[in-house]
Amino acid sequence: MNSPQIYDKIHTLAVIPILSIDSLDSVLPLADALIKGRLPIAEVTFRTSAAAEAISLLNKERPDIIVGAGTVLNVEDLRKAKDCGAQFAVSPGLNPDVVKEAIKIEMPFFPGVMTPSDIDRALGFGLTLLKFFPAEAAGGITMLKSIYAPYKHLGVKFVPTGGINAANMRDYLKLDAVLAVGGSWVATRADISGGNWPNIANNCLEIRETVKSIRS
Repeated sequence: MNSPQIYDKIHTLAVIPILSIDSLDSVLPLADALIKGRLPIAEVTFRTSAAAEAISLLNKERPDIIVGAGTVLNVEDLRKAKDCGAQFAVSPGLNPDVVKEAIKIEMPFFPGVMTPSDIDRALGFGLTLLKFFPAEAAGGITMLKSIYAPYKHLGVKFVPTGGINAANMRDYLKLDAVLAVGGSWVATRADISGGNWPNIANNCLEIRETVKSIRS
């Protein structure tokens, strides 16, 4: 199951801010900070009770932002993400029931993988875009290169998350294996709850310059 259009957009932006949103009051100012920083994409995690409403609000009020749902652990959350208008969904692991439902409802979905066996299972479902998680704890770039090599010819690409930050994202984005990276450092929970929108916008602008220097 592939969705070239959404994946092309993710590749172009290269970094996905992973957001934990506790209050709906922060949603639109946060969205505006991402837009100001020229990084109009967000993965809203289902770790908070506000996630579904936040995704709905973003779709309604800031339709230019690509919005995905993260930490999708079960079929119920996947359906909820779809109903709220999420354009893609992400999970930390590979749950066959969730994958089958994603295929059924035509939701672009990339599950978390960490081993060759995980990749084999994903390929069995026709998935070639996968989340490498937890990236740094699992061996980082060295591990990613190793598990990518046997599958490169099949068009497999990864979105590493877990330990990715401003200091190491450049090294990941230089790899052929990497479509994009994801991380919470772009808009931390503290910055969101504290309304530190200028810092978030500046982080995004710095990311855009880094991506430009790598992929130009």
